Amino acid sequence: MSASTKLLISLLAAAGVAHFVVPQSLDEIVPRAIPGSARMWTYLSGAAELGVAATLAGPRTRRIGAGLAAVLFVAVFPANIQMAIDWSGKALPQRLIAYARLPLQIPLVWLALRVRSQAIAIEPSATRHIPAKGVDPSRSAPDR
Repeated sequence: MSASTKLLISLLAAAGVAHFVVPQSLDEIVPRAIPGSARMWTYLSGAAELGVAATLAGPRTRRIGAGLAAVLFVAVFPANIQMAIDWSGKALPQRLIAYARLPLQIPLVWLALRVRSQAIAIEPSATRHIPAKGVDPSRSAPDR
């Protein structure tokens, strides 16, 4: 497992756990325009982060997990925008944290896509084709 994959798993797992350990701090950044309770969205996004981290851990699911991570990082971007809006009146250090989260999504998406491309390179050699029972592999149709 690459260092990039380990980093991505760690970030997602830590964020996912935080959604359940300190949900009130994350409830505050759920965009109010989204229907349903903020707590529901906090728990759903935490479960999604933990689920994606789990898919990244297995070599057979790493490629899909990394793709899901990239999508997840884009999907939570509205919460970062909400945080930047809500924290615009706070002290400078807090505003800087809120504003820094906005461009942070770019390297996170890049990291997820990097892990995905590494998984593509690894997958073909990690799996092998086993013909169905009773099928003679020498008589299979040629690839087109």
